[in-house]
Amino acid sequence: MKLSHSIFVLLFFVYTNSIAQVKPTKILINNVEIFNGKDKKTTKGNVLIENNIITKISTNGIITDKSGATQIIDGQGKFLMPGLIDAHVHLLFESVPQMQAMMSDFAMLNLMAAKASEKQLMRGFTTVRDLGGGSLTLAKAIDMGLVTGPRVYSSGAFISQTGGHGDFGLPTDVPRKIGELSYVERNGMVAIADGAENVLMRTREQLRQGATQIKLMAGGGVSSDYDPLDVTQYTEAEFKAAVSAAENWGTYVAVHAYTPLAIKTAIAAGVKCIDHGQLADEATAKLIAEKGVWWSLQPFLDDEEVTPFPEGSKNRIKQIEMTAGTDKAYALAKKYNIKTAWGTDVLFDAKLASKQGKQLAKMTRWYTPFEILKMATSTNAELLRMAGKRDPYQKGKLGEITEGAYADLIVVDGNPLENIKLVEDPENNFVLIMKDGMIYKNILKK
Repeated sequence: MKLSHSIFVLLFFVYTNSIAQVKPTKILINNVEIFNGKDKKTTKGNVLIENNIITKISTNGIITDKSGATQIIDGQGKFLMPGLIDAHVHLLFESVPQMQAMMSDFAMLNLMAAKASEKQLMRGFTTVRDLGGGSLTLAKAIDMGLVTGPRVYSSGAFISQTGGHGDFGLPTDVPRKIGELSYVERNGMVAIADGAENVLMRTREQLRQGATQIKLMAGGGVSSDYDPLDVTQYTEAEFKAAVSAAENWGTYVAVHAYTPLAIKTAIAAGVKCIDHGQLADEATAKLIAEKGVWWSLQPFLDDEEVTPFPEGSKNRIKQIEMTAGTDKAYALAKKYNIKTAWGTDVLFDAKLASKQGKQLAKMTRWYTPFEILKMATSTNAELLRMAGKRDPYQKGKLGEITEGAYADLIVVDGNPLENIKLVEDPENNFVLIMKDGMIYKNILKK
C-alpha cells in the first residue's frame, strides 16, 4: 500500500530533523587569549559553551557540573577568535574550471560544492554569503547535517539580463523562444530576466525557495563573455522591481557593479549593498556613504602566479582594467568611512580558492591586522544580519565571542593581531575549529 503524500512529508520531516539534532553537550575552553571580534584589546579567560551557544565568559575559573558531562579543553594560552566570515563566495563554481561548470549536471556540481564547502570550514570560515550559483540545496544539506560546511547565506540564482554578467550561455543560444529556460536556469543556478515584470518574478522565485538576500548583476564582469566592463545592466525600474520584492520579504538586494553609473543606478532604486566597485569615482563613493549603503570589496590585485584567462583575451584585458582600480576603491572606502565588507569571490579556480586565508592576509595593503580581523568577523556579520527575518541563524550572535553568540570559534597557534599571516596556513596554525558548538578539528596537544 502506498503512503499518502502527507504521511511521506511527515516521515521526511521527522527523519531530517533527527539528522540535524545533536545531543546537548557542554564544552569548556580554558586558558585562552580571547579576541571577541570587536575590540582590539584581548582578554585572558575561559569560555563555556552549552549546546551551540556561548553562555559564559570569565577571567576566573568556570565551575562545571560533576557529572562529567562537560568536555574540558585546555587552550594552553593560545589565541581564541570568532570563526571567519567570507561575504562573497560561489560554492558551486569556486573550484570548478569554467568549461566543466558549464557542462556538468547540477547533481555533480552539488557534490563538488559539498567538498568545497568542507574545505572552507577547515580553513576556518564558519559562515559565508553565497552570491549566486544555486547553493540553496547545499545550504539546507549543511544545516541538516548531511554535509560538512559553513553556515550559508544563499542568494539562490544570480539574476542577470540577457548578455549580462550572469549569461554564460553559448553564442548559439539566442534568439531564445519566449518562456524557454536553459539547463542552468531550470536548476536555479542562473535566472535570466529582462524587463521589470520578469525581474520581479525571478526575484520572488528566489525568495520562495529560501534565499536570504537577492543578487542582481548591475554591470559588466570579468569572467562573462558578452559584456564589456563599462556596460550598465538593468534599468532603475528593473532594480526597483527586485528591491520591492526583497523589501516585502524583509531582506535586501546586493549587486555586482564596477562603474559609477551602474552603482548610482542601483542605489537610486534602493539597493543596499554594492559588491566590487573597483572603478568607482569620488562622487560615487560619497553617494555610497551618504545613503548608508554597504560596500563589499574584494582585494582583487593582478598578483596571482596563474590567471584563468589567456593573455590577450577579452577576459584578461577586463581583469587587468578592473584590478587596477582596487587601490583607489579601498582608499575611497576609508576616506568616506563607508561600511566595508570583505570577501573573496573566487570563480572557476580551485588553486585560488585554497588561498582564502591569503586573500584575507593581503588586506594589510590597506588595513591593520585588527581592522582586518574585525572586518572578517563582526563587521561581515553585521552585513549578513541585513537579511532580517529571512536570516536562518537568529538564535545567536555571529562573528563575535560574547555571551549569547554562536559557538563558531578558532584557536590559533600564535597571535594574528601581531602576525596576520598566520591565517594563510590554517592547516598548521588553526589548532581547533568549532562551528555551531561542534568541534571539526582539534590538534591541541593533550
